[in-house]
Amino acid sequence: MKYRRILLKISGEALAGPAGFGLDGSVLNRIAGEIKEVHEAGIQLGIVCGGGNFFRGMKAAVEQGMDRAMADYMGMLATVQNAVALQDYLERAGVITRVQSAIEMKEVAEPFIARRAQRHLEKGRVVIFAAGTGNPFFTTDTAAVLRAAQIDAEAIFKATDVDGVFDRDPQKFTDAVRYESLSYLQVLDRGLKVLDSTAVSLSMDNNIPIVVFNMEVPGNIRRVALGENVGTTVSNQAA
Repeated sequence: MKYRRILLKISGEALAGPAGFGLDGSVLNRIAGEIKEVHEAGIQLGIVCGGGNFFRGMKAAVEQGMDRAMADYMGMLATVQNAVALQDYLERAGVITRVQSAIEMKEVAEPFIARRAQRHLEKGRVVIFAAGTGNPFFTTDTAAVLRAAQIDAEAIFKATDVDGVFDRDPQKFTDAVRYESLSYLQVLDRGLKVLDSTAVSLSMDNNIPIVVFNMEVPGNIRRVALGENVGTTVSNQAA
């Protein structure tokens, strides 16, 4: 395997499946199986789940006039639901898992402690990080990069529903061109939608490459972990 320790970022929408809302058991079961395969190959995994399948704080603030901070806290709670669901499927697949939450809720998850998370990883446990950064106005993309830096991950795997980063939306334009690699500055200068700009800048500051790939293709998590040319890699060097 190319990597020793990675941070996998899964959107909440990915867990919803075709319905687009809530949780799809078949999707969770498939994702758990792929994570188990990579874990058993010797890679240490941290995971961050989004919460968009239940609630998107920024969208609620814009469309419904909610207070942005309160809406973001609701979004953080949605990520906890996803983390607990993924933990259940992983545990049933035989993968020892811990959930750490940035918002304290002792009956549901451990509080986030970076050293404890690293120790879990060293002991062969998968750690799922919930509740974002614990602060409003930050996305789960930024939380993923922050946790990756805190656990000393070698890369961030950004799982999406497209085959990487394109020059335009591939779901709207059939002639969209996929980039094999980009630099952080190219992503920021061109306004490409990989992660939000705060997350990209934090990745650049900590020199953590981001691999954007299509998680709906079975086996892609393992392919990326093997270093195969899948998706788009964002790093300090462009093609």
